[in-house]
Amino acid sequence: MLEVRHLDKRFGPIHVTRDVSLRLEPGERRVILGPNGAGKTTLFNLLAGELAPDAGAILLGGRDITAAPVAERARQGLARSYQKNTLFDALSVAENLGLAAAVATGAARSILRDCLAMPEVRETVREVAARLHLSPHLDATVSAVSYGVRRQLEVGLALATRPRVILLDEPTSGIGPEMAHGFHHMLASLPRELTLLIVEHDMDLAFDVADRITVLNYGEVVFDGAPEEARNSAMLKDIYLGSWENA
Repeated sequence: MLEVRHLDKRFGPIHVTRDVSLRLEPGERRVILGPNGAGKTTLFNLLAGELAPDAGAILLGGRDITAAPVAERARQGLARSYQKNTLFDALSVAENLGLAAAVATGAARSILRDCLAMPEVRETVREVAARLHLSPHLDATVSAVSYGVRRQLEVGLALATRPRVILLDEPTSGIGPEMAHGFHHMLASLPRELTLLIVEHDMDLAFDVADRITVLNYGEVVFDGAPEEARNSAMLKDIYLGSWENA
């Protein structure tokens, strides 16, 4: 479904992404791990089209999207959430979801249009809210809900575009253990036709959700394999200074 071939990116003399290759099958849950500075967010920026690679190729469903702009990638079924919230704080949770759904389908040409007046948009909002346990918050403004609900809404915006692949950049960042556990359950419950690529520091999520784990270090893929292989890798324990001994 999503394939990366020999992807390279430099910022001046700094080689941030080095010859990265990976392939996700339809419906796969892949977690990308790596210490700070490993190049994980840069890789996501390349996949989403926010950065152009210096070398390599990106394919979505067999189609080369290496040079495609962000909007075209979204139309082809690639969605992304961010480490930091990118929401309309003055709008309600329902309006945020409605805008994502309407813009993705081309039904809305202006953010001033009442997207929720469209039946197909309302249906998408209801479906996404129910799946992510956002239904009780639909009428609340984003500025009034908790940080954890905002993190759920970030995932909701991606889902509302009806994607084939979602890039989730540290979805549990900044939330407590109890809500993180709920996130694990929520991600695991997403439909299997949806392909997930997740950047995480949360080892529990990595081992609970992933079908496969890819580890970056200094911009290079140093491991790619099953969670159990990762758990038993002495090299990866060294990279993480033993932080997943009890994972």
